[in-house]
Amino acid sequence: MSKDKQGTKKDTSVGIKERIQRPRRYKVIMHNDDYTPMDFVVQVLEQIFYKTPPEATRIMLTVHKTGKGVAGVYTKEIADTKTNHTMQIARENGFPLTLSTEPE
Repeated sequence: MSKDKQGTKKDTSVGIKERIQRPRRYKVIMHNDDYTPMDFVVQVLEQIFYKTPPEATRIMLTVHKTGKGVAGVYTKEIADTKTNHTMQIARENGFPLTLSTEPE
């Protein structure tokens, strides 16, 4: 507060309204190939994406039948980390499993 020339108190504060936005979310997409075993895909979905066995099986079958499926939806950093980690494990096991991320 400040005073004007007549000595009247005057409110000089500026109202600032903060808008907090949720971070953009990204889908982790698994792509089908003819070499990665279905059991390996289910195992990855359970261990890295924390899916239940029925969820993991459903996602694996979607990938197998349609060519791709969503393993999960996360913030950009987490989606990238899970994608890279999964592909690294697949390569270490000799599988060409491919994953990608895209905005939700």
